[in-house]
Amino acid sequence: MRLSELKTAGRSPTLPMSISLADAAGPADLQLLTLLRVLPGQRYVGAGVWRGRTVLAKLLVGSKAARHFQRERDGVKLLADQGLTTPLLLAEGLEDSEGGWLLFEFLESAPSLGEAWAEVESLPVLADEQQAVLAEALSAIAQLHSKGLWQEDLHLDNLLRKDGQLYLIDGAGIRVEQAGKPLSRNRVLENLGVFFAQLPKALEPFTEELSVHYLLSNGEHALPMEALQKHIDKTRSWRLKDFLSKVGRDCSLFSVKDSAFGLWAFRREEASAMAPVLAQADALLDQSHLYKTGGAASVGRVEVAGRPLVIKRYNIKNFAHWLKRFWRPSRAWHSWREGNRLAFLGIATPKPLALLEQRFFWLRRRAYLVTEYLPGPDIIERFAPYVESGNAPESELLALDLLFAQLLRERISHGDLKGHNVFWQEGRWALIDLDAMCQHGSASSFVTAFAKDRARFMRNWPVESALHQLLEQRLPKGIARPS
Repeated sequence: MRLSELKTAGRSPTLPMSISLADAAGPADLQLLTLLRVLPGQRYVGAGVWRGRTVLAKLLVGSKAARHFQRERDGVKLLADQGLTTPLLLAEGLEDSEGGWLLFEFLESAPSLGEAWAEVESLPVLADEQQAVLAEALSAIAQLHSKGLWQEDLHLDNLLRKDGQLYLIDGAGIRVEQAGKPLSRNRVLENLGVFFAQLPKALEPFTEELSVHYLLSNGEHALPMEALQKHIDKTRSWRLKDFLSKVGRDCSLFSVKDSAFGLWAFRREEASAMAPVLAQADALLDQSHLYKTGGAASVGRVEVAGRPLVIKRYNIKNFAHWLKRFWRPSRAWHSWREGNRLAFLGIATPKPLALLEQRFFWLRRRAYLVTEYLPGPDIIERFAPYVESGNAPESELLALDLLFAQLLRERISHGDLKGHNVFWQEGRWALIDLDAMCQHGSASSFVTAFAKDRARFMRNWPVESALHQLLEQRLPKGIARPS
């Protein structure tokens, strides 16, 4: 096929495919075998064979192909010219009517630092294994900055580890201030802010300690922590906003179909498994272990292909209820968005897997939410043996401290913080039933909402009980109301 035909190939073109390319040595076919990243109609990145050699191919099509090609090639050249380790560019080409392509040496058995981090992320905060991965990354970033360059799209998956060396990839994200001269301090702080903002919030107290690994490779500038933290906070806020904009549109993370007759949304990796679940949601609920039925919602645990799931159906009780609901986003949509928000922020909650909002010419009707099932007990059951003694396990009390600290930090109110909505799961307390959850933009509105959450939570146990008194002393009472 011709390169230009990729414009209409969609997100999942049939593989393998043969694409005709031509460079200075003449025409040759690229046998594209796998796809690693796809931006439909614009960018296709995958592994293949070209002139008998395994290559990483970046194929650029559509109206922006020339611009993307130039940025990628310029970035790769900047890395190579400054002596930084990056995969070798083997061949390239650009035709106005076809698109652009760049073929790189393929690094066999070269995991990214993102993959390395995933293997150690669950260890205790700043374990030696975690620090080793982050030290590698910060050292590579420091070397990049010392040459006057920075990676605009800076994350751990853009660093590959091969035979003891780190390879910088994604030339399209490489920017230059003054090649060969150290990057200015403000640009350094801004770029490090992008890096640290992607790490778990639990690592934030160790930013200064981790920064030492950067300074060992590039000590051109001091790194004032207050200024760096401002850049981290700014980037975190932007990343959350950007992520939430994706939960309702078709992209690499989510598969979404939005029409006048319904909204279907899936985590992309779950789409094939969850589509049949939504298609037969009512039948599955009828056969499920019901936790709640009738009224505004029906909730049940089902098993699909040996996998336990929870389906929540948001009902329309009557015509008057429909008049209140049809014109605004469903509670299923709100729970879908807020569940993804919590997951992004690192606050435990069942993973939201799929959403269906039924419509008739955009007028909303029933809605469905599918999440993972949490087998753990809720906090009322878990703490039942300790109500009179107050001797709850310290590890579980610390986990509760952490949950409330996270809610305070992110200005999140749950809206119905009864004990049946707080579950013990793998060493953490997880929140369920997110219909009324809110992340507040102002401290004043959050103060009132948090106070209500805390009061509702404390009503789970008798005031005179030892457990109530312990939690009353231990749990934060919120933040000061703005004057």
